[in-house]
Formats: sequence, structure tokens, C-alpha cells
Amino acid sequence: MPEELTMKDRIIESIKTVYDPEIPVDIYELGLIYDIDIKEDGQVAVRMTLTSPMCPVAESLPMEVQEKIIAVDGVTDVDLQVVFDPPWSKELMSEEARFALDML
Repeated sequence: MPEELTMKDRIIESIKTVYDPEIPVDIYELGLIYDIDIKEDGQVAVRMTLTSPMCPVAESLPMEVQEKIIAVDGVTDVDLQVVFDPPWSKELMSEEARFALDML
């Protein structure tokens, strides 16, 4: 029997369904999620970035992430911050993302 996923695992799985429309890799593997902090009462604080401050989905992408997280069982509230320090770079991408984009 597989182990039950933790809330953080479930949140990450939900985030992995969100894609940057310009890059065929989910935003978690792209390295756009900097931090996920979960409180005992189900409040979730997320720090994320975008590939560029001029990203064409700068308004819609964070809202989509917030909607995915709030839908996770046990999450009571989401505080999502978009930050640009440190700026996103290709080095933040997972090995899986680099492989998908032929960057290895």
C-alpha cells in the first residue's frame, strides 16, 4: 500500500499541473516556486517568481497557482507572494526540466 502523501506533497502535485505557457514544463520543475510554508491550521504561504517581471502571464499565473493550492484538501488559506529577488535563472530548473528542454 503506498504511503499517504503529506499536505506539502499534495500541494506540490497540484502546483505541477500549472505550466508557463511559453515553456512546456510545469512551474515547480522550472524553479518558480521558492518556498512553501504550511501552518498547522492549514494556512499556506508561498513565495514564487516568474521567468521575467514582464512575463505575459504575470497576473494570471499566480492566481492559477493560488486556486490550485486552495483546492487541496486541508488547505484553509493561501498567502501567495510574487518576488523577483532572487531573480529566476535557468540554474533554478530541475534536472527533469533541463532534460525536457534539452539543456543538459
